Amino acid sequence: MEAKFVNPFLSSLLNVLSTMAQLELKPQAPRLKKDEVARGDVSGVIGMIGPMTKGSFSISFDKSLALEVMHRMLGERPKDINDDVTDMIGEITNMVTGGAKRILADQGYEFNMATPIVVSGPSHTIQHKTDGAKILMPFTSEYGIATIEICFAK
Repeated sequence: MEAKFVNPFLSSLLNVLSTMAQLELKPQAPRLKKDEVARGDVSGVIGMIGPMTKGSFSISFDKSLALEVMHRMLGERPKDINDDVTDMIGEITNMVTGGAKRILADQGYEFNMATPIVVSGPSHTIQHKTDGAKILMPFTSEYGIATIEICFAK
């Protein structure tokens, strides 16, 4: 998978969490993902389709990081992942994908976005519906790890 498809999602995630939650994440080394197990406690997943490409994007958060983002964005501090937290993760997924969509449109790649699906729980899975390589990229913070996955069709 080419960096021109991955980098817009990375920069969009950093921008969304910096702007909306005043939270800085540190990108770690990307790698290929070989399984379907999510690398967090709650994940937002969104499909994308356009005339030149199709794919999916997900972002998974450790529980501690998701709760901290909830506190910073909405002033609420739930003790556990609840409906409000999953709604917020869906919105973050939408915002990150929307930001990447704008960047990719400037490069000539148009696509439509589906409605995000949010999944939570220990060892939940994420199924990307395309046959391309799955790129996994973790981001660290003092509150936990966020991990994005990007998969575009071959």
